[in-house]
Amino acid sequence: MPKRSDFTGGVVSNVACSFVGSSGEKEVDDRIMALANELVSGDRACLLGEMMMTAVRMARGNTEMDDFKLANRTLRELRESNEVFHPYRNFRKVALFGSARTKPEEAEYQTAVEFSRKMKDLGFMTITGAGPGIMAAGNEGATRDFSFGLNITLPFEASANEFIKGDPKLIDYDFFFTRKLAFVKEAAAGVGMPGGVGTMDEVFEALTLIQTGKATVYPIICLDSKGGTYWKAWNQFITEHLFRLELISATDFHLFTVTDDVDEAIAEIVQFYKNFHSYRYVGDLLVIRLCEELTDAAVAKLTEDFADIIKVGKVEKCEALQEEDNEPELAELFRLKLSHKRRDFGRLRQFINAVNDSEVVS
Repeated sequence: MPKRSDFTGGVVSNVACSFVGSSGEKEVDDRIMALANELVSGDRACLLGEMMMTAVRMARGNTEMDDFKLANRTLRELRESNEVFHPYRNFRKVALFGSARTKPEEAEYQTAVEFSRKMKDLGFMTITGAGPGIMAAGNEGATRDFSFGLNITLPFEASANEFIKGDPKLIDYDFFFTRKLAFVKEAAAGVGMPGGVGTMDEVFEALTLIQTGKATVYPIICLDSKGGTYWKAWNQFITEHLFRLELISATDFHLFTVTDDVDEAIAEIVQFYKNFHSYRYVGDLLVIRLCEELTDAAVAKLTEDFADIIKVGKVEKCEALQEEDNEPELAELFRLKLSHKRRDFGRLRQFINAVNDSEVVS
């Protein structure tokens, strides 16, 4: 399966060697760029040069030592994450959140085991926080071979569970923000099960990033054990307070699914990737990559049904754009392009659903 593309969908601006910044001294800049070009080539040299100049400015400027150490540790944790995940970039992964306090005999634990086991059977890997409770259940169901563990260093609940402990796919983090970035960046779907403050934080983090367009749209499932009311009560709060007070939009409810049925949760994720593969922004254009080509009639209907999210023009078929040359493994996928208004991402989720339900060229 082709790797998932940039999780920001191209929101991060392209590399420009003319804007790498400066250490503050021309001679130092020249030495840094010479070293960067000696070590790597092309756009990587520009990025490396900019990172080195930033580090030099922090080291020689008025940055406090604690902040300097924080920046260093952050970069180190991001590097370690990338090194662990990179060999598995061709597997889709599901981030599973939930309480560390859930016991193995509880229904929620068994539901998490069943869910992650069934996802493994469909070729999906599972990412958990590596701790006990729901996290252990996710690793247990997915098995060690199909599991990742993102362990946070805490004075309590910090020991990795038996199903991922000692595995090379276990990563230790000092910072929650780098750990949460890994969850969002590497996942093709997020599943929250009953949990405490941390679970709420992780679910709302993913929803916020998707709602604001800072991360690409993907399925978020709020999964309970059969007959459970945890997420029903949460959804009631969202409806009666956030929505009633017009703090969120009606279409935001399309960004998540609440269910107590494991098979329904799995179907929501599988259906999302029925034909849709990924998308990215190229300038003002939203380019959507598909596994199968849509009929002309289907494309015309998408333009008609989703005119409210199109800034100008219509939905059109296209070939891979020149700006996508950095993703050669995706070049053979079929494509749609449209000028997207970059707002109301609940409607974009509906658009993707419609794409998956559209007629394809036989």
